[in-house]
Amino acid sequence: MLTDIEIAQKATMKPIIELAKDRLGIDARFLEPYGHYKAKLSLAYLREIEQRPDGKLILVTAISPTPAGEGKTTTTVGLGDALNRIGKKTIICLREPSLGPVFGVKGGAAGGGHAQVVPMEDINLHFTGDFHAIGAAHNLLSALVDNHINHGNALRIDPRLIQWKRVVDMNDRALRKIVIGLGGTANGFAREDGYDIVVASEVMAILCLATSLKDLKERLSRIVIGYTQGDRKPVYARDLNAQGAMATVLKDAIKPNLVQTLENNPAFLHGGPFANIAHGCNSVTATKTALKLADYCVTEAGFGADLGAEKFLDIKCRKAGLNPSAVVLVATIRALKFHGGVRKEELNKENLGALEMGMVNIERHLTNIRDHYALPCIVAINHFTFDTDAEVDMLRKRIESLGGRFAVAKHWAHGGAGAEDLARTVVDVVDNAKGRHKYVYDDNDSLADKIVAIATKIYGAGEVTFSDAARKQLEEWNSEYGNFPVCMAKTQMSFTANPNVRGAPTGHTLNVREVRLSNGAGFVVAICGDMMTMPGLPKMPSAGKIDIDENGVVTGLF
Repeated sequence: MLTDIEIAQKATMKPIIELAKDRLGIDARFLEPYGHYKAKLSLAYLREIEQRPDGKLILVTAISPTPAGEGKTTTTVGLGDALNRIGKKTIICLREPSLGPVFGVKGGAAGGGHAQVVPMEDINLHFTGDFHAIGAAHNLLSALVDNHINHGNALRIDPRLIQWKRVVDMNDRALRKIVIGLGGTANGFAREDGYDIVVASEVMAILCLATSLKDLKERLSRIVIGYTQGDRKPVYARDLNAQGAMATVLKDAIKPNLVQTLENNPAFLHGGPFANIAHGCNSVTATKTALKLADYCVTEAGFGADLGAEKFLDIKCRKAGLNPSAVVLVATIRALKFHGGVRKEELNKENLGALEMGMVNIERHLTNIRDHYALPCIVAINHFTFDTDAEVDMLRKRIESLGGRFAVAKHWAHGGAGAEDLARTVVDVVDNAKGRHKYVYDDNDSLADKIVAIATKIYGAGEVTFSDAARKQLEEWNSEYGNFPVCMAKTQMSFTANPNVRGAPTGHTLNVREVRLSNGAGFVVAICGDMMTMPGLPKMPSAGKIDIDENGVVTGLF
């Protein structure tokens, strides 16, 4: 059996300029190619098409992730290919992979099997340099902060209250807490600092929510880097006159990236905030562009629906004025049996009892989407060859009894042809969708009440507790930032803050131990449990399998 990268390397790709012209009507003068098969789309072109009507927006999300895998990105690609196969002009919008997970756990994040975006190696390794630009812009601000303190500190920045860490696009737990400025006064002021991963940077969130260079610069100027000595007033990036230089570093990164699927269908890959740390969606610019260029736009939100879909709907859609028509909820029989208590090594065996127990997880997600967001939901089973007819039939009956639509998709093995039933089901639902979706909380709710609403309605929590510092900070922020949405940072593996709790628990207590202000992005981050903004590598990282030969052929990317 061919690996993902072997399948991708056998693909016949079309030159990106040709693809853009033939499939989307985009003239070459609006494209900035990065080699033959990937390109950035100029901002000038986005202004030319902004008056066109929008297509239909379809969100792909998933059940709570498991070690068995769910295949959300693979399903997004397969659905996009299938919609094009049945004559529906469709563009998919995905996030860019981070080098941290690629070399850590994932080993690649461009889909799988015969449902991938290409060039796969480029997408997983540096791509068009967007993440490097985001890291450089972020660390430029970090350098300006410490430089200002070193040269007299006219702004009276309190070194103990600096909120702006540094970032690197790699999982490196040793950088979570560090000391900088050692070696005497020539090297600055010694203080504690730390690193986040690039995808957790507020600059990433800002880039993905910005709608223009002007908007980008304004958002960057609003970043709070720390507080003053004594009176603890916020110090902004604009106080250091940093926004112009930062926006200049990001002048190319803000432009959407155009690539293609294995079946030569257009795809935008742009931005990539973590879904369990940040808001987990590709850029507003890419999504809005796709809606102007196609009848259907299929996009994904990271991890399970309690994280990615919640943030897509409550943050991205709220900020950008987007109105999705339907949600596709991805699951595998294997993953549901894992939620039912089966060990990973036993998942390939039929086990109707475990499936029955594990279905509570998909039921919770389906109910959340339908009842709390008022959106129609299609359950897509990402099919494995060892799924039995009895297991599929049991799940189908349960989903249909709950009023959901159901489709088995075999895109991993057969590409778009294997997802045509899913595509037809989605078209039937989307073309008959009416009205606008709801939000889980109102803009005017207090910040604490917004957190409680998410925890109780979406997570099934019975109670939310706050550390004294978190509660005090939220109360102080309510007067100025109370209309901000909240971005929950918790484990992706469970509805709780404990990654070991499977299924769909209820009545649990969710503790908010820390809150952070992302003033430029326009939301407040609530950190729950042991969530880290700098992940670590596993015992056997994927980096140990990745290699390149003397001819430049890459292996080991999944």
